Amino acid sequence: MGENGLKLLAIGVYMVVMLIIGWYGYRRTKDLSDYMLGGRSLGPAVSALSAGAADMSGWLMMGFPGAVYGAGLSQVWIAIGLTVGAYLNWLLVAPRLRVYTEVANNSITIPSFFENRFKDSTLLLRIVSSLVILVFFTFYVSSGIVAGAVFFNSTFDLSYHAGLVILTSVVLLYTLAGGFLAVSWTDFVQGLIMLSALLLIPLIAFFHTGGVQETFDTIEKIDPALLSLFGGTTAVGIVSSLAWGLGYVGQPHIIVRFMAIQSAKEVKIARRIGIGWMILCLLGATFTALAGIAFYEKTGYELSNPEAVFIDLGQILFHPFIAGLVLSAVLAAIMSTISSQLIVTSSALTEDLFRLVKRNVTDKELVFLGRLSVLIVTVVAAAMTWVQSDTILALVAHAWAGFGASFGPVVFLGLFWKKMTNWGAIAGMAAGAITVLVWPNIDFQSWLDDLYEMVPGFLLNLVFIYIVSLLTYKPNEQIESEFKESLRRLHESKGN
Repeated sequence: MGENGLKLLAIGVYMVVMLIIGWYGYRRTKDLSDYMLGGRSLGPAVSALSAGAADMSGWLMMGFPGAVYGAGLSQVWIAIGLTVGAYLNWLLVAPRLRVYTEVANNSITIPSFFENRFKDSTLLLRIVSSLVILVFFTFYVSSGIVAGAVFFNSTFDLSYHAGLVILTSVVLLYTLAGGFLAVSWTDFVQGLIMLSALLLIPLIAFFHTGGVQETFDTIEKIDPALLSLFGGTTAVGIVSSLAWGLGYVGQPHIIVRFMAIQSAKEVKIARRIGIGWMILCLLGATFTALAGIAFYEKTGYELSNPEAVFIDLGQILFHPFIAGLVLSAVLAAIMSTISSQLIVTSSALTEDLFRLVKRNVTDKELVFLGRLSVLIVTVVAAAMTWVQSDTILALVAHAWAGFGASFGPVVFLGLFWKKMTNWGAIAGMAAGAITVLVWPNIDFQSWLDDLYEMVPGFLLNLVFIYIVSLLTYKPNEQIESEFKESLRRLHESKGN
C-alpha cells in the first residue's frame, strides 16, 4: 500500500468511528429535545470539549496557523481575545443560561429562549433571530466546507470539488442520523484528536529545526517583525483582533452546550476543562506556524499555501499512517464545527419557524423535519462554496462578527438586566446584524476601514437595547418571577 493509501486508511478509520457514533446517537434519540439538545444530559467533559471543538473549526488548524505563518505573532492577539472571551463566557453566561432556559418554559433553542424570556407575543423576536441564524450560519458552514475541500486538495491532490463532496457526505450522514447527541460525542472525540495533533506536530518540528531557541533565531534572521506582538499591526488592528472575544456570548452553536449540560453545578468543572483545552490548542497552533517558518527556511521544502502549513508538516514529519491520523485532526476540527452549526440551523428552521406555521405536530414529525432541514442547509452551503473565493479566515471572521454583534448583547443583557424588553432585543439585534452586513462595504477612507465590524455592531446593539428598553419597559409579573427564580436556582447550584 502506498503513502496515500496508508493515509486514506487512517482517515477512513476515523470517519468510520464518527459514523458509528452517529448511529449510536440515532439509537438514543427519542424526541425533539434529544435531537436538538441531547435531553440536557451532557457531562462536564463532553460539554467542555464539544463546545471547544464546535468553536475552533478549520480556523484552528488552517486559518490561524496560516495567519501566524504569514504575518507572525501580531496575529496572536486574536487568540488572546478569544481565550479571554471564552473564559468570561463560561464564567458569566454558562451557569445563568443553563438555569434560565429551563425556567423560561424549558427553552431548547436560542430563538425560543428569547421569545420565552421576553414574553414576546408578536413572534417577531423568534422570527428575526431565526433568520439571523440562517443567514450567518450559511457563511459559517461555507467556511467549514471550503476548509475541508482545501484539506483534501492539499493532502491527496484531489480536486476541490471531490473534497467538498466527501466532507459534506460524511458530516451529513452522522449529523442527520444522530442529532445533537451524535454531534456532541463526536465533538468530544474530535477535541481529543485535535489537541493531540496540535501538541505533537510542533514538538517533532522543533527537533528538525534545532530546538526552540534555534527556531526563534532562524525566524529572527528572516524577519524580526515576525516575533513581535506589535510588528506590522496598529492599535485599531489589535482592538479588532481582541474584539473576536466579544463574539463568544452570541455564538448559538457554542452557548447551546451550556443549555445541554446536566446542571449548573457542572459548569465550573467544564469551564476548567474547556479553557485548559483551548489554551493548549492555541499554543500548539501558534508554535506549529512558527516551527513551520523555520522548517521551510532550513530544509528547502516549499509551502504553496500558508493555510496548509499544519497539513504539510504532518505529511513531511510522520510515517504515512501516523500522518493520516494526525491529518484526521484537521477533519475533526472542520467536521465538529459544521455538524454543530447544522444542528442549530436545523433547530431554527424546525422548532422556531415551522412550529409557527403548524402548531399541532408530533415529535416524530419534528425530528423528521429536523433531519430534512440538515439536508437542505448542507446542500445549499455546498452549492454556495462550489466556486472557492474568500480565505477560510475571512469567511469565519464575517460569520463570527454576525453572531457576536447580533446575539451577544441580547443574550448577555437578557440574563443580567430584568428590565430589558422584547422591543429592545429586536432593535438591538437588527442594529447589530445590519451593521455587520453593511460596514465592510463602506469606504470610510480612514482608520475605520480597518476596524473589525464586530466592534461597531456590538456597540450599536447595546445602545439600541438600552434606549429602546427604557422607552418600552412595563412591569411584567411573570418576567420578574422567572428572573428571580433563575437567580434562586443559580444561587442554589453554587451550594450557598
